[in-house]
Amino acid sequence: MGDMDRIRWQCRRGLLEMDLILQRFLAEDFDSLNTDERVLFKELLGEVDTVLLAWVMGQEAAPKRYDALIQRLQRR
Repeated sequence: MGDMDRIRWQCRRGLLEMDLILQRFLAEDFDSLNTDERVLFKELLGEVDTVLLAWVMGQEAAPKRYDALIQRLQRR
């Protein structure tokens, strides 16, 4: 399995909301990420769905290193 296939698979989530947000981000924004942002996005995909959703919905503060990515995800 290639790197992009792994990322696509990791964007499939247990929470429908996160699945939709991440799938749209992958389709529309992922290609515009630079190398460092892609590494950070892969790290972000390791987070638990409920935590990730709370960050994207603005219910909890995400670690600072994710700020730019979370802002982009919030537009989805």
